[in-house]
Amino acid sequence: MSKKYTAVTQQGAKANFHNFPQLCKGCGLCIEKCPVKIITWSKVLGVYGTPTVETIDQDKCIACGICQSVCPDCAIAIEKHPKK
Repeated sequence: MSKKYTAVTQQGAKANFHNFPQLCKGCGLCIEKCPVKIITWSKVLGVYGTPTVETIDQDKCIACGICQSVCPDCAIAIEKHPKK
């Protein structure tokens, strides 16, 4: 039996930011590595009762995917929009 996780999604100009609180342990690696510094702590609690993350201005996201790459728990997914 496989588990289904529900994402908290923030839409942006270049990409959508999906965070899965059921997987996020609140390590903060994504906050530390974001080159445009738009990821911060949210009020949503994650798997261990620690704060999860959110973006403060998703329209400033450059869709680099570093946050997704450094997340040790696969709690972040970046969905890039097609180029126009």
